[in-house]
Amino acid sequence: MLSLGSNLGDRLGHLRSAVEAFAAELVAVSPVYETAAWGVTDQPDFLNAVLVVSSPDLDGWGWLRRGQAAEDAAGRVREQRWGPRTLDVDVVTVDGVTSDHPELLLPHPGTAERATVLVPWLDVEPDAVLPGRGPARDLLSALDTSGVRRRDDLELR
Repeated sequence: MLSLGSNLGDRLGHLRSAVEAFAAELVAVSPVYETAAWGVTDQPDFLNAVLVVSSPDLDGWGWLRRGQAAEDAAGRVREQRWGPRTLDVDVVTVDGVTSDHPELLLPHPGTAERATVLVPWLDVEPDAVLPGRGPARDLLSALDTSGVRRRDDLELR
């Protein structure tokens, strides 16, 4: 599962470009949500969504490279951790695999504490499980979701 976020420029356009970049592998696309920034909070709100993707030809590293290519195509500049960005594509989980490699941590760190990922994920996979942490629904029940606003007026495809 891939998590998408954008808070600079044409936010919806950047998310749509990611959907297009993964079109051949798409299984499901969540609704769009608008959320306050996480980590560094003095920045514009994000649009967020998740993509459920599948390909027998891609492992975690392949998804990471594809995500970085989509970010680069959207003009992503990596200046500040958790800073503003045109497009962020995080590889959250790949077939239940775990990885502690510093360049590919699976599941993606912080997912269990981020309603911005869990809420849209549960929209498309109601029985989602975060490897090593448990059912996404249980993780979400411990979080404040008041700042996660569904944007039914925005569509990704």
